[in-house]
Formats: sequence, structure tokens, C-alpha cells
Amino acid sequence: MSKKNKKFVLPNIAITDYAAEGKALARHEGKVIFIEGAVPGDVADIFITKNKKDWAEGRVNQMVSLSAERVDPFCRHFGVCGGCKWQMLPYPKQLQYKQQEAEQNLRRIGRLTDVPFLPIVGAEETRQYRNKLEFTASNKRYLSKDEINSDGIVPQQDALGFHVPRIFDKTIDIFECHLMDGVNNEIRNTVRNFAKANDISFYDIREHTGWLRNIIIRYCTTGELMVNICINYEDEAIRKSLLGHLLQQVPQITTLLYTINPKWNDSIYDLEPVVYFGNGYVTEMLEDFKFIISPKSFFQTNTKQAEQLYRITRDFAGLSGNEILYDLYCGTGSIGIFASKMAKKVIGVELIEDAIEDAKKNAALNNITHAHFYAGDVIRICDDAFFDRHGRPDVIITDPPRAGMHEKLVNKLLEIAAPKIVYVSCNTATQARDIALLSEKYKVEKVQPVDMFPHTHHIESVALLTLK
Repeated sequence: MSKKNKKFVLPNIAITDYAAEGKALARHEGKVIFIEGAVPGDVADIFITKNKKDWAEGRVNQMVSLSAERVDPFCRHFGVCGGCKWQMLPYPKQLQYKQQEAEQNLRRIGRLTDVPFLPIVGAEETRQYRNKLEFTASNKRYLSKDEINSDGIVPQQDALGFHVPRIFDKTIDIFECHLMDGVNNEIRNTVRNFAKANDISFYDIREHTGWLRNIIIRYCTTGELMVNICINYEDEAIRKSLLGHLLQQVPQITTLLYTINPKWNDSIYDLEPVVYFGNGYVTEMLEDFKFIISPKSFFQTNTKQAEQLYRITRDFAGLSGNEILYDLYCGTGSIGIFASKMAKKVIGVELIEDAIEDAKKNAALNNITHAHFYAGDVIRICDDAFFDRHGRPDVIITDPPRAGMHEKLVNKLLEIAAPKIVYVSCNTATQARDIALLSEKYKVEKVQPVDMFPHTHHIESVALLTLK
């Protein structure tokens, strides 16, 4: 493979293994190739997109033969939508590859050579497991290859669904999504049909024009259903007609909101959703704990697996009732509250003030008086004066975003030197990096991968670290 930095096709490449982040692996003339769109056992012609000295990247140009391990995808949008890319793999195989990736990252990056890795905890429900979905309205529907290559001219059409991977201005028109209870299809298709029937304009991300932007749905195991319709600008007549029609057609909705978003991006963290119907929030249960989820709250999107994840975290913490527990990146307080029955005191710290307000409400909702939550940067908050007021932690739970912990926070944890750290991660690579930095003072006792998102390559991981 000598065509340096040029794009070309390699024929009849046997896919031998899974690499990481949803990519398969093959070898050709001593070089490793990372491949999108294939699974171990496939043989394919591979279009090379990046060619380096020791490795290359590519995607399937044409399948020669399919792996015997493949199963038929269950979704009509598979292959176009970038959501559930592993539908063609049996679920036990998905778990096998996720376990493999978690172990490889923690051994290679985290230098964990002799740590017990517990078997990954799979999900009982592999479809309709999400409690939150977001759909995007666009006046540019993504066209399939067949449509593009057809003789006829396909007119530009509106669409309501998911963004196309790596194509920011086009949306796949989704009619049936298996990630949530079928009510998500009722809501999305009702809004689309009404908008088209009444000539309501869909958003154009390039021109920043059009009215309808996003639909955000939160459906809880309690049966409460929250819908937030995001629009580009106020048009009271259109808004009332759409929201009224949606409530009439989908009576399961318990709270309906709208958010006017005049910005160029879709984020709503700095906007104020307006309640049109209902309380403006929903409640969810984890074990016997109740949590209020407002339109801007972060909450784990797989409720049943969140219970599994939090039970493992609580078990790893090994609380006896005498410990002061610090919950870093506490968000709305869910992990700290979940573990509160076995802690003497819970101290939650989170940068986002709105999340801390929700955490305080959730603690009050569950009659928990020994949990206290503070907004701010852990590095600045956790000083000697703070410890004098609240006590030094016996156990720290940290649950950072995908980027992992800032190096300053890692150094802060080394300075605090709590007897025990439970590190919850949604990215085993950054978790491994941080664990390597913490190894100056900490030993990893065990690691437990958890699958929160079946049919995707994403993995959660819980690691128990003890002070040497």
C-alpha cells in the first residue's frame, strides 16, 4: 500500500477484528487499517481516505461477502441514520466488543496490567430504551444515492429527523425511530404533517431562516411526557395552532413547552422555555428516589441502565453510614442522592448553577437533609476553608463529561487524597488517561463496564481507586 496520502480502493480486504469507536480493523501488507461500515468477518473493497506510514483509514466501498455473524437490522433507516450503527451485530457480540475496547483502553492508556475487569453489564431492553430524543427540522432533506443518481430531478423537500453524520445542513426524514416508545413517532409525524399541511416553514441552517427548528421529547418510566418545540421566532398564530393540534392528537403529553431560539446554533442552555401546558417539568424514578427533570436538565437518557450504573457506583463506594461523600460533576444530584441513604453527608459540586438548583429541589423532594450542593469550579471551591465547614471526603465520586477531568482537577484530587475514588466515565480513553495520572497515589481495585446505549459503540465504565 504505497500510495502515500492518496485516496484509492483496496480490493478484497478481510475484516478481522473490532478496533474502537465503532470502527473495524483489517491488516494489509503489514499496515493496520481502521474501517467504517464493516464488522469482523466481512470481506470488502475498502476506499482508503487516509494513508500513513503504519496505519490507514477507510470506509467500505463495496461488500464482497458478509460476515456470518451479521443479523438483519430492525430499522428502516439503518445505513443512512448514524444513530444505531451496530444493529447488524447480535447484541452479545456488541457487548463482547465493548468489553474488549474498555479493557484495551485501560490497559494501554491507563497502564492497568493486573486489574480485575468485571464482565460488562448489558441492557435487558435493547430497543425503546431512551427517555430523551431530539429531532431537527430542516428545509433540506437528505437524498439517498438512488435519488441523486435517478434520471428525474428531486425537488428540495422539508424533513424532520436526525442530522446526517458529518453533513451539518441536511436532515434525514425519520418516520419510525426505535430508540424510544412509539409515542415519539406520533409526536414527530404529527408535527411534520401539520407543518406541511399548513405551509409552516422549516429551518434553513445556512440562511438562518424558517420557523420550525427542533423537537425535544422526554418520556419517563413514570408515564410523564414532556415536549419542547423550538422555533426561530415568535408567530403567535402559528405557534398556538401547532401546539393545540399536537395536544389534541397526542393526549399522553403531560407538559408542553416552546422555546424561541433566535441564535445560529441549536443549544437552549441560555434560553428560557415557556410553558404552554402542564407543570413545565416531568418526574422520573430511580429505585425509590424521585427526580424532577426540567427542559434544560441533564439526566441519564437510559433510566433502567442508569439504575444499574448507579447501583454499581454505590456498591464500589462501599458506604457504611459514617462516610462524607463528595459528588463531583454532580449535575442535578442524581448519583449523590442515589447513594445518600448509606452516607453520613453528601456534598455535591457542579459548575452549572441551574443544575445545582435542580439538585437542591431533588434533595428536598426526597426528604434528604444531609445532602448539600454548591455551584462552582471544584478546583476553587474545595479549599481548606470548605473542608473545615463540611469535612474532608472519605469517598469521592467523579462523573466528568466525555473529555474527562481537567489536569488541574486531577492534581486537586491528588492533593485532597481521599481514601477512595469512584470514577464514572462515558469515555474509557479519557478515563484511562486520568487514571494513569492518579496512579501517583492511587491503585485501581476493579473496573466495571456498563452498556447504556445498545446498538452503538458507546461504553460507560466505573473504576474503584483506593489510596496507596
